[in-house]
Amino acid sequence: MSESAGDTTHFGFKTVAASEKESLVADVFHSVAAKYDLMNDLMSGGIHRVWKRFTIDCSGIRRGQRVLDLAGGTGDLTARFSRLVGDDGQVVLADINSSMLKVGRDKLRNIGVLGNVSYVQANAEALPFPDNHFDLITIAFGLRNVTDKDKALASMLRVLKPGGRLLVLEFSKPQIKLLSKVYDAYSFHLLPKMGEAVLNDGASYQYLAESIRMHPDQDTLKQMMETQGFEQVNYYNLTGGIVALHRGFKF
Repeated sequence: MSESAGDTTHFGFKTVAASEKESLVADVFHSVAAKYDLMNDLMSGGIHRVWKRFTIDCSGIRRGQRVLDLAGGTGDLTARFSRLVGDDGQVVLADINSSMLKVGRDKLRNIGVLGNVSYVQANAEALPFPDNHFDLITIAFGLRNVTDKDKALASMLRVLKPGGRLLVLEFSKPQIKLLSKVYDAYSFHLLPKMGEAVLNDGASYQYLAESIRMHPDQDTLKQMMETQGFEQVNYYNLTGGIVALHRGFKF
């Protein structure tokens, strides 16, 4: 069940040509890259760090393994995986956006994350890696920005080793009606104002709020992963379902 229909797709609440979405999303992340970490802390009250820590805990990663941190942005997960896989392991931070990749590379080098980390500008729909290559793939807050999610999931399955796992951390559908109403009010009223105040760019954060609403809910994403061939797919609702972590295996 792909987001796109025919030659059109969603960019937030707007319908655009599928061929245009990649550049429109790129403009958003070029705009927000420089203060991405600051805005993440402001937007989530720092809770995004707890969500990412839970993702690490569910990764099952061991020394010497290979990790692909897809849509890895400023490298929060990459930094932790670098320590966990050790000198014999490898972590690839991949992002389609050159500005995000540069911010992530500079940040990780500044904190001394070197040696076992490489950086690749890549489109999730056509990953430039060999078949059966990675023990683990993570994509945190990136899948909702992909034009053809089915194609991206198929590409991830291809480059994952048998026995490997995919972890998708993404905004999802709150499970409590009152929480959903509060979250909507926050997303559509406060979030763009924060973007305007901090970045002079309310429009990008309006898009981010809209993109969350257009992303498949928990059960739909689970079904999409299963359709592409992932097995033992399950998910964990975090913070009442505002975020969900989906986990699937390749056997």
